[in-house]
Amino acid sequence: MEWVDTGSAMQAPDATFASAREARQAIRAGRWRRHTSGLAPAYVQGNLVILPVDLASDFMRFCQSNPKPCPLLAVGQAGDPALPTLGRDIDIRTDVPAYRVYRDGVLVGEVDDLKALWRDDFVAFVLGCSFSFEHGLIEAGIPLRHVDEGKNVAMYRTNIQTVPAGPFHGPMVVSMRPMKAADAIRAVQITARVPQVHGAPVHIGDPALIGIADITQPDFGDAVRIAPDELPVFWACGVTPQAVVMAAKPALCITHSPGYMLITDMLNRDLLFA
Repeated sequence: MEWVDTGSAMQAPDATFASAREARQAIRAGRWRRHTSGLAPAYVQGNLVILPVDLASDFMRFCQSNPKPCPLLAVGQAGDPALPTLGRDIDIRTDVPAYRVYRDGVLVGEVDDLKALWRDDFVAFVLGCSFSFEHGLIEAGIPLRHVDEGKNVAMYRTNIQTVPAGPFHGPMVVSMRPMKAADAIRAVQITARVPQVHGAPVHIGDPALIGIADITQPDFGDAVRIAPDELPVFWACGVTPQAVVMAAKPALCITHSPGYMLITDMLNRDLLFA
């Protein structure tokens, strides 16, 4: 299986698109193969999980039991790559910059489209993503280190266990953004209002308390600098299903590459507010 270079820039790191559709067209055409933080910033982004239909019911129950890391935005029909509730022209086989393929819980490859792998029994799940609430944080004047540095957000496995459903179980993954205390308080207030994209943080402060041994070594994404006057702020992350897949070991599962999201036609301002 061919691996794609998801670290190479095919456009400037700070490039943005005027609309979600324009961003998806660039991704579909292979013109954008980097992480999607900051792209089409007004639009909701989503994490992706694709499973055979015989596992779909259990995974649906897993998401319902774990709404912080797995807030469902949409579920596709078996064999149908379209997701009309998220965008009228979405093709889930081509509209994510990079996909990961897991077999028996092992990551076996990363591909830039699913045309050769797609099956009639595949069901696509799209989960809310913290990249969506970042738009609100930036509008509130809260700086985001990974955005300023043109990096992917840092993500970590934790010792926080998810609620099992069927074969699905495992640790929660979190994303981390360093902030000064006043900004962290404001970030809690802003993100608590949008549970569809993970809601309020699950932890602030000492990473060891949630099982993170070395904050400089993320399990996914890129490490960022944490200043002496900043606190690490941790949100539940939609990469959690990838840690769960590694633990549950289904015969086949396809996901997005962490940080490489589906950009939907939903507007951040239209998310349901708590």
